[in-house]
Amino acid sequence: MSTSTARTPLDRSFEQFAVPRGQVFIIPSRCKGCRFCIDFCPRDVLVDSADLNAKGYHYAVVAEGKEDDCVNCQFCTLVCPEFAIHTEEVGEVHP
Repeated sequence: MSTSTARTPLDRSFEQFAVPRGQVFIIPSRCKGCRFCIDFCPRDVLVDSADLNAKGYHYAVVAEGKEDDCVNCQFCTLVCPEFAIHTEEVGEVHP
């Protein structure tokens, strides 16, 4: 009886998959500080800024050192009620 399988675990074939990379764009004047983008980001790319916008809210910013961690999932774009944030794909990272 053969022990080989037709399926290959992902951890053995992971090097063939490219990881998308995104860049986050935030419009601080539109942000109302709801934190949805911060809470829903799977890579913890976003944090509250120390500054206030003209409306008096702490808007989201990209966390220091996390500039290259965005995977362009666009969760932040989908959950923002004020259309204050979006992402664009800037390439892929091959492990």
